[in-house]
Order: sequence, then structure tokens, then C-alpha cells
Amino acid sequence: MKNDQYWMEHALVLAKKAEQYGEVPVGAVIVRDDKLLGEGWNQPISQHDCTAHAEIQALRVACAQVENYRLPGATLYVTLEPCIMCAGAIVHARIARVVYATKEPKTGAVGSCFDIFNTQQLNHYVHCEHGLLAEQSTQLLQDFFKSRR
Repeated sequence: MKNDQYWMEHALVLAKKAEQYGEVPVGAVIVRDDKLLGEGWNQPISQHDCTAHAEIQALRVACAQVENYRLPGATLYVTLEPCIMCAGAIVHARIARVVYATKEPKTGAVGSCFDIFNTQQLNHYVHCEHGLLAEQSTQLLQDFFKSRR
């Protein structure tokens, strides 16, 4: 879609915000009809909450914004492939589409380690695309972990 680049760039800005707080640099944005519904960045360390991933943070804001736990027709942009927890929440929220930048070979749940979105037993299908701004996201993550070692 024509605005994918814009929204993924926004997610990268949020990922950099996470990094400023010492969090793994991941950012997420939820959009419907080209309107921002919610955004978030990784905060599990600062929030003392293992569920405070960027996607979950964005889902919480978006659901509160529309006063509904379902977000049909929405697209979630995230800088890193969602994990199992986030993929499950995305399915439950009825997100229509996910666009992620870079794969997560250790915990990725939408193609790398698992493929939650294509599980036949689930009652909701999420269209998924990846690779948009992958180099920028990968570099941000590599630089973050390199500085921690």
C-alpha cells in the first residue's frame, strides 16, 4: 500500500524511543483508514511487565481509542517479527494485516519459528508481509545488542 513506508518509518521512530529507555528497539503502529489508532514501543524492562511488547502496547492504545477489543480492517506495522504472545493478541484483536520489517529467527511466530497467522485451526486469518525497511530495523537491533556486550 502507498502509505506503508510512512507508517513503518513512524514505527522505527518509536523503536528508537525504546532504545533511549534501554529497551530492545522495537516499535509498533496500528492504522485503519490511514488514521493512527495506536502506537507503542517495547517497555517490558521499564514497566516490569513481560507483556509490554511494542505490539501489545499499541493494541492497548488502539482498542481504548475505538472502545472495542476488536480492530477489524486495521494494519499493524512493527519493526520486528511478532512473537507467539503478540501474534496471538493480533489474531484475537482481528487485525487484518501485519507488516513487519525484519525477521526474528529465535522467537518469530509469523514465519520464522512458528507460523501462527497461517494456522488452519484459528478462526481469523491475518495477511502478513515483511521486509519493508528491514535493513534499518536490523541495523538498529544489531547496534543495540552490540553496545550491550
